[in-house]
Amino acid sequence: MSQQPVLLPYADPAFVADPFPVYRQLREDGPVRRAIIAGGLEAWLVTRYEDGLAALSDPRLSSDVRDASDPRLIERLPATDRESVLRNMLRTDPPDHTRLRRLVSKAFTARRVAELRPRVQEIADRLLDEIGPDGRADLVGSFALPLPVTVISELLGVPVTDRREFQRWTDDLVLQGAEPPDPARTDEAWRHMRGYLTGLIGVKRARPGDDLLSALVTARDEEQRLDEDELIAMAFLLLAAGYVTTVNLIGSGVAALLAHPDQLRMLRDEPELLPGAIEEFLRYDGPVNPGIARFAREDVTIAGVHIPRGATVLVASAIADRDPDHFPEADRLDISRQDNAHLAFGHGIHYCLGAPLARLEGQIAIGTVLRRLHHLALAVPPDELRWRPGGLRGPERLPVTFTADAPA
Repeated sequence: MSQQPVLLPYADPAFVADPFPVYRQLREDGPVRRAIIAGGLEAWLVTRYEDGLAALSDPRLSSDVRDASDPRLIERLPATDRESVLRNMLRTDPPDHTRLRRLVSKAFTARRVAELRPRVQEIADRLLDEIGPDGRADLVGSFALPLPVTVISELLGVPVTDRREFQRWTDDLVLQGAEPPDPARTDEAWRHMRGYLTGLIGVKRARPGDDLLSALVTARDEEQRLDEDELIAMAFLLLAAGYVTTVNLIGSGVAALLAHPDQLRMLRDEPELLPGAIEEFLRYDGPVNPGIARFAREDVTIAGVHIPRGATVLVASAIADRDPDHFPEADRLDISRQDNAHLAFGHGIHYCLGAPLARLEGQIAIGTVLRRLHHLALAVPPDELRWRPGGLRGPERLPVTFTADAPA
């Protein structure tokens, strides 16, 4: 007999603020749970770490939404240009994924990311210089958001004057919360985004610069290149993935430290723990919540549970990353945790290409906040913090008070 789906209560503010007690119960109830998730979609949640790890490498589970039987998943994409939107690494499988990732990897190198460190530090210091004299700020709106927006925009070569609109279109496409997205709003945002990216790619093709988009335009692999639709889809993916999740990593990481003063003190006293602390923030309360979607190409069995062809399988990294069978004291924030191979960036061939950049930005952002903002404290009671309701998790605002160092 098929399971009855469990409704995840996105209408309940308490669940949105802290979904982990519900997640814990789901994991304890079984390794695979049928559920109604954000936007009213149905999915099979894989709740335990080892099963999630295996599922993310299972070729029977596709990344291509066209393998899903629920038509609403396709309908959520811009109606006028669905094929173009799907032509990026996130939504393709081999052999297309192999070719796309190889081409993008040629442009988005570890060296290019490492060279960004001084500039990311400069941006972080400038933003804190601006808010420092006030002694209070919304650390999301004034810091966690503009930092990655500036970094990814500079990396792609987006002019300063265009970044506010660029951000607005991206938000309309990926940040519409737990409710089903508004098709008209999605279509309008994509029409603006595609038109803008088409023009920008034309500029980079005519006058290549020292930026990632120029490198993508010129990237070759055995005489293969990204075509126009692939370039547009890839640029949008890098923009959306390159800023939205990093905003949440920074905001959630600082919020976690403020909720755990002992960990905050430890990290101030031992800044060398920062790289491991970033991994712990990703495990403890990662930016993708509840997890990573796949679609069954055929009937599959996971942990003894039959899942029909076309079903949405959600590898629930937010649940699996607190699996006590893999992480001792999994519900405890421990920035000194050693074995921390979390699933926040995925696993297998789709492991996040931007993970090094997210780690770099997270380390610099949170490290600079701790070094330069003293007596850091929430400016509102913890229960007044508001969190994004579905899909991408992080605080919407993070009002804090502090005493700041002099400008850098």
